Amino acid sequence: MTFLNPAILFGLVAASIPVIIHFLNLKKLKKIEFSTLNFLKELQKNKIRKIKFKQWLLLALRVMIIIFIVAAFARPTLEGVSIGGTTSAAKTTEVFILDDTFSMSVVDQDGSYFNQAKQTIKSLLSNFEEGDECGLILISDNKEAEIEIQGGIDLVNEHLNDLLISDASGTINFALIRASKIMSRSKNFNKEIYLFTDFQKGRLAIDENIIDLSEVLTNQVKLYSFNYADKEVYNIGIDKLDTKTKIFEKNKPVVFEATVTNYSGQTAANLVVSLFVSGKRSSQMSIDLSPDESKSVELEGVVQENEYIDVMSEIEDDEILQDNERNISLYIPDKINVLLLYDNPDDMKFVKLAIQSAGFDEKFDLFEKPVNAISSLQLKNYDVIICAGIVNSDDSNTLGNYLTDGGGLIVFPSSDSDLQAYRSTLKYLVLPEPKDLIILSGTAGNTTEFEKIDKDHPLLQNIFRDEEKKEIQSPAINKYFKMMPMGKGVSIISLIDGSSFLSEYKNGNGKVFVFNIAPVLEWSDFPIKSIFAPLIYKSILYLSAKDRGGSEYIAGEPLNVNISRRISPLIKVVRPDKSEEIIHPDTSASDFISYTKTFITGNYKFYSGKELLETASVNPDPVESVVNYISDNEFDEYLNKINFKGSHIRIGKKENPSQEILKARFGSELWRYFLLVALVLALVEMAIAKSAKKEIINLGK
Repeated sequence: MTFLNPAILFGLVAASIPVIIHFLNLKKLKKIEFSTLNFLKELQKNKIRKIKFKQWLLLALRVMIIIFIVAAFARPTLEGVSIGGTTSAAKTTEVFILDDTFSMSVVDQDGSYFNQAKQTIKSLLSNFEEGDECGLILISDNKEAEIEIQGGIDLVNEHLNDLLISDASGTINFALIRASKIMSRSKNFNKEIYLFTDFQKGRLAIDENIIDLSEVLTNQVKLYSFNYADKEVYNIGIDKLDTKTKIFEKNKPVVFEATVTNYSGQTAANLVVSLFVSGKRSSQMSIDLSPDESKSVELEGVVQENEYIDVMSEIEDDEILQDNERNISLYIPDKINVLLLYDNPDDMKFVKLAIQSAGFDEKFDLFEKPVNAISSLQLKNYDVIICAGIVNSDDSNTLGNYLTDGGGLIVFPSSDSDLQAYRSTLKYLVLPEPKDLIILSGTAGNTTEFEKIDKDHPLLQNIFRDEEKKEIQSPAINKYFKMMPMGKGVSIISLIDGSSFLSEYKNGNGKVFVFNIAPVLEWSDFPIKSIFAPLIYKSILYLSAKDRGGSEYIAGEPLNVNISRRISPLIKVVRPDKSEEIIHPDTSASDFISYTKTFITGNYKFYSGKELLETASVNPDPVESVVNYISDNEFDEYLNKINFKGSHIRIGKKENPSQEILKARFGSELWRYFLLVALVLALVEMAIAKSAKKEIINLGK
């Protein structure tokens, strides 16, 4: 047995008071002689002995009453078998796991869950002793804001003051794995893990990441869990923001689609969903959402700038603010750099005319090079490449890297391509190879034409200014390669024999359009059809105006940033909160860097000098928006899965953490039983005292 308040035991000195009083008040009995009643003398001696016995018994009872009362206030506690008789003087390793994800931003009558957890940690730190080791792990896994094991508590305490809610998410399981690594390195006998969280459903663990931790989370480890979720939360989040429009032009409307979900059990009426383009509100719409319902909302905005455009969708405030907006970005080149690659310059004659008719000086910068010059070119300087020539193995690697980096490519066969040459070109570009080269006479009735046209493809939407002229006149084709997408792409226009005239493929982050004819009159009259010029023009716009929404990142994930266009060895990063960082990429490495400090949602901008190289959109994980919570049984089942061997102690919000932890460390407190014994002894003392008093009175008569 041990005492949690041993200083109170000095009060045992009071147990001497009844002894002192007893001896001070001890009275001698008067002797009365009865000469004729000798037999009464013996009776008197018996009564006196009985009275003295009761007086000593009363003295013992009074001393015991004081001892039990004092001991009760000293909080006697039975030591637990699991701690092997150790006392609070044994050094302890304490690891705090703090849930700093944005579900902890919920506010109840005691403040936000996050601030309550911080205050509890601070109060616990004040109880730790010199020599204890302290560590802090954040569930958002923010390594930059993490303190590993420290010699004292000052750094942990100081760091808590600076901690803010993170937009990143994480799992309890991963935090416990990291805590177990700290425990495995600790030499202290006492090992304690403190978990402060709301036990949000979906954030406990990812099944494939659950591992056996029995070797490190042994019976020597105590896990104290603090659950802060105690109310029904009203939360609505924007899960996704996409562009419906796929071809972007300055001063032209763009349609966006926002997916909004009601995560709460309450109905949301007249919820306003807004769209902001370049920081200006462009449109808004009101919707109603039943509990657990998701809806997609189309919003339209006009893009009034070129280069990188920030786009944000936003909803009204609720109890969790971090998921009330979602960001993406668009890229519209100020001037589109188009590179024409050819074996024969005449193959590009009609392509050049189509580009020039669309406003060559205003929208495009046109460059021409033979195909065999690819290796000497900096392809990253071109937004779109149009190739009509034979590509060899070395050149295909260069083009492949260009596509991986997000470039746009249009492939035509050259006018003198044979089957083997075009097969080689497409094979090197990792595209389906043509099955055959079809040559028709070209006479009336001996040509082929379009059969199916995907008018819903962005390339063919609104292709003509006159909406009444929706029919696309097919060219007469007398020579073509028989091609099939083979499940690797989509056919936009197909011919009567089912082969693809125009197909689209994805390669890395880039896109490729493949035609099955050369852009010359010897193969077809396609170059002089009304569809040719607008199709070339829109193809260039489609491939150059990149939708950044498809490459958005989740907060906490590293950004893979293309810095190939850098003009300085230093890269400046401007975060969504306008803070800046200068990084020094390895100049000998690739043209990409991995940026890891992504714990704020919004658009991150990467500059080389004054030139904006890239914008990357970071958004919250929709799983973090869920406001359902796991039960105690579900957490116990998880502890069984990781084979946790230690003791798990739950501490409620209304309980005193310090007292509960002391109780868990040393066992069950007995003060209630000590008071009960003192009360029983007092009742017995009263009864005996009353009986002894009567006997004394009778003896004197």
